[in-house]
Amino acid sequence: MPNLLFHRLPHILREIRIAMVDKMAYNRCGDHMATKTNAVRLVEQAKIPCREHFYEFDEKDLNGNHAAEAIGMPPEQVFKTLVARGERTGVNVFCIPVCCELDLKKAAKAACDKSIEMLPVKDLLATTGYIRGGCTSIGMKKKFKTFIQKDAESLGRIAVSGGRRGLQLFLKPDDLQRAAEAEYADVIFEHA
Repeated sequence: MPNLLFHRLPHILREIRIAMVDKMAYNRCGDHMATKTNAVRLVEQAKIPCREHFYEFDEKDLNGNHAAEAIGMPPEQVFKTLVARGERTGVNVFCIPVCCELDLKKAAKAACDKSIEMLPVKDLLATTGYIRGGCTSIGMKKKFKTFIQKDAESLGRIAVSGGRRGLQLFLKPDDLQRAAEAEYADVIFEHA
């Protein structure tokens, strides 16, 4: 019997941590108790229907595929937010599926720029107000031109960061477009 408990201990501890996060996040009425992010505040102010989903994350693995697995959604429906700087247009924001890679040539074309390069991670907080793994196109420090991968239009629901690590927002692609004042564009490498 002690051996069985020992082997189940990691599973039991994980369940306890999840229960603690859930308890911290919601009170008995289901209201969000944690400090709201700019993204959540703006979505609520715009009366955009969305659902917050908290999940456990690993500081060493901030990969979007991990987030998709943690929330139980296909990676094609979980979108990451990438920030890039154009030669002429300055900062641009791109929302693409976590399983895809940004095509810098297509991104530059969408942004009407000659070339574009990824913003260094060290500049992310100062530029957007968000950190790596918690960056979202909604509620950045400044309003930047934002593009959502056009494939999102055909999806009923997508998940995007809620502005904090371990928080995803489930919403319709058109609602993300409205909240981020974004436009749809083809900005990813073609699937092989």
